[in-house]
Amino acid sequence: MDFRLSNEQEAIQTAAREFAKGEFDKEIALEHERAHTFPLEIWKKACELGFMGIHFPEKYGGQDYGILENALVVEEFCRQDSGIGIALSLADFSSELILRFGRDEQKEKYLIPITKGKAISSGGFTEPDHGSDITLMNTTAIKEGDEYIINGVKTFITNGTIGDFVIVLCQTDQQAKPTYRGQSVIIVEKGVPGYTTADIGEKMGIRMTSTAELSFNNVRVPVSNLVGQENRGFYHVLEFFDESRIEIAAQALGIAQGAFDRGLAYCKERTQFNKKLAEFQITQHKLADMAAKIETARLIVYKSAWNFDQGNIDPKLTSIAKMYAGQVAVEVADEAIQLLGGYGYMLDYEVERFYRDARITEIYEGTREIQKNTIARAILGRL
Repeated sequence: MDFRLSNEQEAIQTAAREFAKGEFDKEIALEHERAHTFPLEIWKKACELGFMGIHFPEKYGGQDYGILENALVVEEFCRQDSGIGIALSLADFSSELILRFGRDEQKEKYLIPITKGKAISSGGFTEPDHGSDITLMNTTAIKEGDEYIINGVKTFITNGTIGDFVIVLCQTDQQAKPTYRGQSVIIVEKGVPGYTTADIGEKMGIRMTSTAELSFNNVRVPVSNLVGQENRGFYHVLEFFDESRIEIAAQALGIAQGAFDRGLAYCKERTQFNKKLAEFQITQHKLADMAAKIETARLIVYKSAWNFDQGNIDPKLTSIAKMYAGQVAVEVADEAIQLLGGYGYMLDYEVERFYRDARITEIYEGTREIQKNTIARAILGRL
């Protein structure tokens, strides 16, 4: 068992770190944070350098790497700046559904623009009445000739107002029992008549990322926009979640490390009672606890990514990674604020923003309670 990254993986990690340090300017980040805007120019530069869609095959504009390499990039981006890091890492959100289940024509049409910085993707799963429960969809897609007619509402949708297309989970078989056996995933492009988006309003964190409500009013799309098999959408989405949980866990890991970095630097510089904060044993114990949590989270995040790259689908492992890394991100960011005291509460000192952004990693892509349900089912089996 070798816990070391390969030379190539270390090079990717270093390149992502150097890019983030060079491009994620603090003042630019604060401008986007205050204005609630997507860091478009930084995203385009990241695309030019091959960071976006690094886990896509080369023929679709990617670098032919795996989920672990993508996690390394996400970690480094979020370590440098939680807001920019999350916004960039989610710019290709849900496109993996096309990558894993789409036809070659769909991959060429939708994946290449993502890696080239010409398109942003979105995924429409959550509904107002169901939240984390995707076993029943009020959003319907009725087949009429060579088209689907889509009606319904989705909410809390990442990239909803800025996405060039959205992959929507719909109920295509109204008679299916259980209902999730009659769901399909369908691509809807921006600008189609009847498809509208609206920002949901002020959020606690991830303010550079668009979060929206989507409405579908007799939206007509060709049957060729079906991704994967009809009435197998629920299972396609579950497999996608197994992959996307790793990315969210990597976000949380990067946020935790970034908050720790800032707390550590402050403790080495700040003097109280004629001593550096770092000289007090209580401070040293706090830093030790934070470091231990981060290292433990890193092990499980990397293991879950490596396991997925081996072709193994293990919802228990990825749920543990997301649940634990999210918990660590919140705890470490909270402790970093405590170390900085009053300064930690101020926007300019970043750790309060890291804390606000950390909190979402315990909510989206399945709350921590949903992760515990998944873990428990795997442990208990059928009772």
